Amino acid sequence: MPLQKPWQPLERSTIGGVPDRYGVYELGDGNGTVLAVEHGPLRDELKEALAYGDGSKVRWKETQTREQAVEIADTHRERLGE
Repeated sequence: MPLQKPWQPLERSTIGGVPDRYGVYELGDGNGTVLAVEHGPLRDELKEALAYGDGSKVRWKETQTREQAVEIADTHRERLGE
């Protein structure tokens, strides 16, 4: 199951509102197809994704710990067959 959040445009204004905490995020293309599922410090990770042009949309879930982010990301990757 995808993250239960709406897609947001992957742009600077979106990243400015992202919490500076660990979490898991999905990068998507213009059609909302998931391109990647990653985890880490959300704001830093999304700044890097924006710089490299890794997707045009993003959605994320904040977590309490790094371990929780890894677990959620692994579950979502299994769903995608990655």
